[in-house]
Order: sequence, then C-alpha cells, then structure tokens
Amino acid sequence: MTKYSLGVTAAFFIAGSVAAQDCADPIKVGVLHSLSGTMAISETTLKDTMELLIAQQNEAGGLLGCEIEAVVVDPASDWPLFAEKARELLTVSDVDVIFGSWTSVSRKSALPVLEELNGLMFYPVQYEGEESSRNVFYTGAAPNQQAIPATDYFREELGVEKFALLGTDYVYPRTTNNILEQYLIDAGIPEENIFVNYTPFGHSDWSTIVADVVELGADGSQVGVISTINGDANIGFYKELASAGISADDIPVVAFSVGEEELSGLDTSDLVGHLAAWNYFQSAESEANDEWVAAWKETMGEERVTNDPMEAHYIGFNMWVNAVEEAGTTDVDAVREAMYGQEFPNLTGGTAVMLPNHHLAKPVLIGEITADGQFDIISQTEEVPGDAWTDFLPESAVLTSDWKDLGCGMYNTETETCVQLTSNY
Repeated sequence: MTKYSLGVTAAFFIAGSVAAQDCADPIKVGVLHSLSGTMAISETTLKDTMELLIAQQNEAGGLLGCEIEAVVVDPASDWPLFAEKARELLTVSDVDVIFGSWTSVSRKSALPVLEELNGLMFYPVQYEGEESSRNVFYTGAAPNQQAIPATDYFREELGVEKFALLGTDYVYPRTTNNILEQYLIDAGIPEENIFVNYTPFGHSDWSTIVADVVELGADGSQVGVISTINGDANIGFYKELASAGISADDIPVVAFSVGEEELSGLDTSDLVGHLAAWNYFQSAESEANDEWVAAWKETMGEERVTNDPMEAHYIGFNMWVNAVEEAGTTDVDAVREAMYGQEFPNLTGGTAVMLPNHHLAKPVLIGEITADGQFDIISQTEEVPGDAWTDFLPESAVLTSDWKDLGCGMYNTETETCVQLTSNY
C-alpha cells in the first residue's frame, strides 16, 4: 500500500468528519501539457481543465481525506522533453498519476518512462490506435470512434468520391491515414482517387496543397478533405481555403484535431459548413454539460470554450478518483485493477465505460461549424467501444488487448499468445 492507503483514519476522512486539508501530504497529480510552442494553442486549455477538475474535487472534500495538488510542467511542444518531464514528475515530484500529452509522438516519448517506473497516465486525445500500454488509459477516440465513422459520413451522406488525406507529419496522421487508405480501398475507392500529403508542425504556406486538392476534382468528382492537421498549422490551412473561395459545399473538410478552442482564434464566417468528428462538442444538450460549461466559463471567462479532449480529461479524472476511492489507495497497480468497468456519465447524455483494453466506450459525433465558432451536431451514435487494434490492417486484425483477464495489450488471437507486454511500437 502507498502512503495514501485507505485505512480506518482515511475512511473517517471520507465520511466528512475531517476536512481534506487536514491530510499531512497532498495527493499529487502531474499535468504534462505543452504551454509553449506549436501545440500550446491546444494543450494550454487541458492544463486549465485539470486545474479546474482538481479544484472542484478539493471543494468536494478531496480524495482519501487528502487535498489534491496539481504539479504542472511544460514540455514545450518538444517531443523528447515529454520523456524528461514525465520522469521528473514521477521521480522528483513523486506524483501519483499523470494527465497529459496531445500528439502521439509526445505520448510515445513518455511511454518507456511510464512503463519503466510503473507510472500511470491518462491520455485525452484522439489517436491512431495500434497501441495498448498497461500504464496508459486512452480516454480519447481510437480510429473506429472518429476516423472511420467520419469517412462513412463523407461517403454515405455527402457523396464524396475522391479523398484528400492531409496531415501533420508524425505518427498519428500517418497511421490513421494508412488505416483509412486501406478502408477506402476495401470499400471500392480506387487508389488514384486518394491523395495523401503531410506537412511539418507549424506549416504555414498552404497555397500549393490547396491547389492540388482543387485539381483532384477537376473532372467534376466530389472531393472531400480528411484533416489530421495538428496545432497552429490549422490556422493557415483554413485561411487558405477561405482565400481560395472554397466553401464546404465545394470541398467539405472533416477535421479530427480542430475543435472549439482552435476555432476561437479564427474568423469562422468562411468556414461555416465544414465538419469535425469528435466524441463531444460544447453544444451538446445535457444537464451535465450545462453545468460543466457554466463552471468553466465562470472560472476561465465567458469567452473561453470547451472541447472534446477536455471532456476526455473530465471523464478520465472522475474515473480515476472513483477507482482510487474503490481501491482505497493511489497505488498504480490497485488503481489499474479498479479502473476496469468504471462508468461515468459523459457530457453528451450517455455513459462512458472503461474497457479491459484501456479504451473507453463513447459516442461518435459529427459537428458542422457555425458562424459563432461552435458546432451544430448533425450526427450522433450510441456508445462505440474503442478498439486498440484496427480491423483494417492485416497485421492488427488478429490482435486484441485485454489487461484485465489476459494481462496483455497485444494478444494474438490466432496463436493465442501474448506478443509483448511492454511497448516497443
């Protein structure tokens, strides 16, 4: 048991007889989000989210009779620095859990450290899948909870015939697009009707790429853009679309990394009708969301918006709190076991469930950009179980993840063997 074991005294605290601040040592929550560099536009909000969630929990009495303390570090959009900061949080600051990272390259940078030191991290952003670490809970969307449903919407609802897959040059866009290419080919889309392009972080000159996308539809075919562009590069991309006079009716864009926060820095008047696929939008109608948005704006300012990765932290943090209380300790192994099957109301009116593969079951939403920088939700599914390993790549289709019963995140169902326990992918 750790120093935060639930003995008679801690149980007495939880009952409310002793205030959380009477605990000798705080429970420490590491916050590993970029506050500077190209990803600050997206990640600063997640740091603010964690501080609000922790403040709310402290107001409710803390955890195991203790005050919770946020330990914030800035990996500065520098991918190797995520590993260094994760080690600092676990060894110097002695945090009990980490909430953080945005890009997959930053998550993968931290993975070896988390597994070496048996740290626990909650990762709140949509990603490419093809991973299941015993030391990470993935509260954002896997491809089957975002990329595949968005592609289906393009084909079935908008009649898109040619696809431009535009992404930032790192692992998430490349792997996601590999999955989507195979998915489209399996669906009968010719390879020549699929245009793929990658640009570096912070890319700003989009004129040639937008011209190439327009050319794709020169024969009159309906073209659609599937965007895995990340960070502040989105600003230049959408501005170039607008300056080229391209509307959503001409070439619709569905983005996987653009939400309310990113749009708040843009003039969205020319972007009306373009789409995003997430598991949450601020415009979701539910009592829980009304309360969350009101608390957020009261604390951060009326102009501040909410977004999908915030909801992922909202769900993940509350599940972690409940798992700690159930386990009676912040010990990583005990909390991990208590996480399986955890349920918590999401902000869209349903219930998120933590699966044995360390992914959530969550609904998939398609939103249409409105003139005020919000999204009109035009499609919403029931909860979809997150899939760690895609069915659309042959080498992954035979794999499954089950840390609860199989004790393996990369289990080959054909050979009935565990391929590996630590992450080298």
